[in-house]
Amino acid sequence: MTIDLIIRNARILDGTGKPAFEGDVEVDAGRIRTVGAAQGAARDEIDAKGLHLSPGFIDVHSHDDGAFIRYPDMHFKLAQGVTTCVCGNCGFSAIPATPGEDPGPASGGIISGAQGEFADLEGYFDTALAKKPAINAIMLVGHNTVRAQVMGMDNRAPTAADRAAMRAKVALAIEQGACGFSTGLIYRPGRWSETDEVIELAREAGSRGALYTTHMRNEGDRLLEAVEETLTIAREAGVHAHISHHKAAGKANWGKVRQSLDLVDRAKAGGQKVTLDIYPYTAGSGRMVEYFRLDAIDRTFAEVIRIANCPAFREFEGRMLIDIAKERGEDIADTVRLILTAPKGDRTICIHFIIDEADIEENLRYPGMMVGSDGIPTLNGKPHPRLFGTFPRVLGEYVRKRGVLTLEDAVARMTSVSADTFGLKERGQVRPGWHADLVLFDPGTIIDTATYDDPKQTPAGVSLVVVNGRIAWRDGVHANAGSGQMLRYRRDAYGAQA
Repeated sequence: MTIDLIIRNARILDGTGKPAFEGDVEVDAGRIRTVGAAQGAARDEIDAKGLHLSPGFIDVHSHDDGAFIRYPDMHFKLAQGVTTCVCGNCGFSAIPATPGEDPGPASGGIISGAQGEFADLEGYFDTALAKKPAINAIMLVGHNTVRAQVMGMDNRAPTAADRAAMRAKVALAIEQGACGFSTGLIYRPGRWSETDEVIELAREAGSRGALYTTHMRNEGDRLLEAVEETLTIAREAGVHAHISHHKAAGKANWGKVRQSLDLVDRAKAGGQKVTLDIYPYTAGSGRMVEYFRLDAIDRTFAEVIRIANCPAFREFEGRMLIDIAKERGEDIADTVRLILTAPKGDRTICIHFIIDEADIEENLRYPGMMVGSDGIPTLNGKPHPRLFGTFPRVLGEYVRKRGVLTLEDAVARMTSVSADTFGLKERGQVRPGWHADLVLFDPGTIIDTATYDDPKQTPAGVSLVVVNGRIAWRDGVHANAGSGQMLRYRRDAYGAQA
């Protein structure tokens, strides 16, 4: 019998953290057929020549809800070896939705383009699958999105009717396959919610065995208080807590990640399930409007900001605010106001240099710390390079160059650990019978090439990416296989036969 694909002579990292071993992998009908010694022939055979073969990487923190509709080739993720993205993070998700309405304004452009004739998760899945996406997606349902649908952008406490309506929307999404409920408590309208509101909604995830993921209320001066709030929410809601992009923001707070991780360890010792992820860069990125009060501009913060995407002033893209202000001969606070009060000023995406390199290494050393890009797929301007380089950067910079963690451990964090945490059924390991999401790479050369000045660059060292058994990326060329699936938490993919 002739099967679909054989990858021969690979150094196989099976995703469990075990050392690599020599072998072949046979793939047929979208699944891994055998691991070890191939016996037959295939329609496509690849000699890996000693390259490493691992499960496809899982981006546990993405904002690609709209990208699956706008950019279904997902080249910026596929080229990294990413085969699955967890969408709907930071409280912003494509669903629930009003059919035909672009959620971009409400999310400040973070999930711009996630529009179609759908209202719920199954409708989104249908819309995304019709685009023949290159990679897989699984969804979280976002608090900011749910709250905005029910209450608009009102700064008030929800009524009993509001709470019931929000609970119903969260419950429906999880019943349809969402892997959990996410919050972005630094963002509007989530920042106006009290802890008890979040507990009530997180309970809808907890009662169904799903996750509570959070961009916490504070990642700087009040980081430890925010961690305590997260742990309280999870404990009261009976839910697995996942802390997104763990960091200590701002120079005055560098080093606090150790104290934060100590709080997590104490909670875990007390029986709570808590996990975390990070991105491997010293800069974050997000909606500029969320970081400033126009009547009291934080000048210190403004001085570490670079403009990534600015619809009102395209000439500012790729430049530091401090340089723009100097060139214009104005106070930096006035430059901030100019940008944010301009038409579409609230859609400006900025990059902010707020993280200590030592904290990144501290985070990566923490057992089980996962990796998420947190990239915002707004491809105009000069987006944060993490959108294009996160996973090769971990393997090239922090594994090969610095030795912060081993190759086996890094791959496990990006594959089986992430798959287990986010409920990806039969994915995350090179294992017979499991879905064939695979990446072939050279650990001696893999590295990100995207920079802040030139961010839209393909990484080096990724030779082959297979998504659901079909070659999606080969030797730097997109194969346009369109074999991505819409995944459901701990269940078969949407539309798949049981």
